[in-house]
Amino acid sequence: MEPVQRKIQQLRPGPGSPLLRRLLSLVLLGYIPCAGCVNPFAPGRDDGAAAAACDPHTVDGIFQCFQAAYTFRDTTVYGPLLDAQFIFVYRDYDLGVDQTWGRDEEMRSTYGLFQNAQKLDLIWNNVISSSADSTTLNVVRGFNLTVVFNASDIEQISGYANLTLQRFSASGPWRIIRWRDESNF
Repeated sequence: MEPVQRKIQQLRPGPGSPLLRRLLSLVLLGYIPCAGCVNPFAPGRDDGAAAAACDPHTVDGIFQCFQAAYTFRDTTVYGPLLDAQFIFVYRDYDLGVDQTWGRDEEMRSTYGLFQNAQKLDLIWNNVISSSADSTTLNVVRGFNLTVVFNASDIEQISGYANLTLQRFSASGPWRIIRWRDESNF
C-alpha cells in the first residue's frame, strides 16, 4: 500500500477549487476587520518551539528535529532536514515495485499531512543498525506514528525508517539524503 502522505495528498483541494477560493475569501474577509485587534487574553504563538527542540548537528538531534516537526506539524523545521537531492523510497505492494519521489513532492505531501491531521504523534524506537563515517551515516530505526485526522479516523503506522544522512563537514548539520520507508502502511 502507499504511505499515508499519498492519502493526504488526495484530500487536498486543487489551486482552482471553488472550495479553496471560498475558504480564502472567508479568511480574508474575517482578517480585514481584525487586522488591528489584539486579544490580551490569548498568549502569543511560539513559532520557535519546534526549532528550539532540536539540533541537526548531532545524530540524536536530527531525530529530535524530525519528531518536533511532526509533533508541531511544522514544515519550516522539517524542510531543512532534507537535502536538495533527497529521495523517498517506499514499496508499492499492489504493483510489487519500489516507488520514489524527490524533495519537492516530499514537502508537498508532508505539508498536506500536517494540514489535514489534527494530531501527529511520532515515537522513535531502538536503532536496529547503523554504519557511519565522519560525513555519511546509514541508520535503520524503528518508529510508531499515530495520525489523528479526526476522532473517528485514526491511523497507526509502525515500522522502520531506513535513513541515509550526510553532512558536508564533520561539524556541519546532518541532512537526510535518502529515506526508505519500511512501514506497515
